[in-house]
Amino acid sequence: MALVDPHGGGSLLPLLLEGDALAAERARAQALPKLQVSSREKGDLIMMGIGGFTPLQGFMTQADWQGVCGGMRMANGLFWPIPITLSASAQAAKSIAVGSELALVDPDDGSTLATMEVTGKYAIDKAHECATVFRTTDAEHPGVRMVMGQGDVNLAGPVKVLSTGGFPEKYGDLFMTPAQTRALFTSLGWSKVAAFQTRNPMHRSHEYLAKVAIEVSDGVLVHSLLGALKPGDIPAEVRTRAISVLVEGYFQKKTIVQAGYPLDMRYAGPREALLHALFRQNYGCSHQIVGRDHAGVGSYYGPFDAHHIFDEIPKGSLQTQPLKIDWTFWCYRCGGMASARTCPHDDTDRLLVSGTKLRKWLSEGAEVPAEFSRPEVLAVLREYYQGLAAHERVEVKMTGHSAR
Repeated sequence: MALVDPHGGGSLLPLLLEGDALAAERARAQALPKLQVSSREKGDLIMMGIGGFTPLQGFMTQADWQGVCGGMRMANGLFWPIPITLSASAQAAKSIAVGSELALVDPDDGSTLATMEVTGKYAIDKAHECATVFRTTDAEHPGVRMVMGQGDVNLAGPVKVLSTGGFPEKYGDLFMTPAQTRALFTSLGWSKVAAFQTRNPMHRSHEYLAKVAIEVSDGVLVHSLLGALKPGDIPAEVRTRAISVLVEGYFQKKTIVQAGYPLDMRYAGPREALLHALFRQNYGCSHQIVGRDHAGVGSYYGPFDAHHIFDEIPKGSLQTQPLKIDWTFWCYRCGGMASARTCPHDDTDRLLVSGTKLRKWLSEGAEVPAEFSRPEVLAVLREYYQGLAAHERVEVKMTGHSAR
């Protein structure tokens, strides 16, 4: 059997130039007006560059933005759950003419990430975007803060990507393009591949989810977010090391592939679950594990809203399908990991395992129950927390579903 098709039904569409074309465009970009992108926009650009956002060819038009916010459809009818946009301040936008070209520069080092032909510019209702995408306009929501902090004018147009933004240099073999994961899956003889989304180290609940998926697929892609997180989250390099020791000690060989992707978290809950499934289709995954509060934050979403949204989108919107898994926990009476679908006991017998709870215990130097995380994983995480200076420590608050 073959891997799933890239989104849109065609071939992968990486926008990263190579060879002579790359050298020529870099030279040409030196004379273009420069616009610094945000961290989120940088990640989106790199995903377009490596084909992760196939078949996008650039930043969305006003009609695309309206269609995606209102009905998760671009103007051409393509399913897309979250706007992929580029913003500029009102003042900067005045000097950018439709039909002109820009060099888009890295917010970290000022290098040129891409060139762009500006085919449109438009003001947006930020509150409308927040209400539709995040289901809230609460300024405490990190995604809402991100959108409300953007420039007042969006710029639309195709891009030519010139850089991978330092991700391969920083993360080495962990940074994989969709073409690379597809080639690896094929070499392993995999066609039914489940993606496991993570922005945390894998604790016992995550291990359980991955092993359930392995039982019904050829293998699992543990796909770590490499972009920006919220304060208090564990950096990707630490997370990766913790996942590696877990995989080495507790998984059958050649059932797990670990890779990373360059996006920032949006914390858009159900809609972000759909975006995750969409680009995992480009990476070659036929399924995506969707557990409790996927891509959520606080109590803005119900624990299984990300399950329900896959049933609400039109049939055929995505080839990548959800593997929906209920609450998972350690049950002392069952003597192991279980879910609400398999365990008949009540909360007094259960230890709910959550990344937030684990980070809180570790940040406070508290004991972590053996049922919560493997000792090899805890050793890696304790080393990280012990190395933090006082000003680097962030208080972890138990809110929403993690407070149970």
